[in-house]
Amino acid sequence: MKKNWVFWIVTVGGVGKSSKAPGTFGTVAALPIWWAITLLSPNLYLFVTAALVVFAIYVCNLYEIEKSQHDSQEIVLDEVVGFLVAMAWLPANWLWASIGFLVFRILDIWKPGPIGLIDKKVSGGAGVVLDDVAAGLIANILLHLALRYY
Repeated sequence: MKKNWVFWIVTVGGVGKSSKAPGTFGTVAALPIWWAITLLSPNLYLFVTAALVVFAIYVCNLYEIEKSQHDSQEIVLDEVVGFLVAMAWLPANWLWASIGFLVFRILDIWKPGPIGLIDKKVSGGAGVVLDDVAAGLIANILLHLALRYY
């Protein structure tokens, strides 16, 4: 398959081609994107993140059709949007980014409860992206609870 624009987007500039831990490197690639959109208002952050989720589903679906493979490891755009969801409306500093990174990665790798169900039952681009969005939502709830009670 030629390396077209869809490949470059879903692999986040080729980061997903890493031979070790592409999902973790994909989440690292999310950090500058997260930092840039934290400069927006909280509501605009949420709008941009939601738009990126929709766009990610679309391009991941195109890539799956092109490659004839579900949820290829080289797709890391899902980690990017999942991390952005995890960090919504949290303090924009490196301490919270680090904690959010760890919580999101643990949930994305472990896939407890609804995350694993989505991963197994939903196909296409939605299946690629929505399990990471679910991990991001659960991480976000846990992080907001930590922020409130600790």
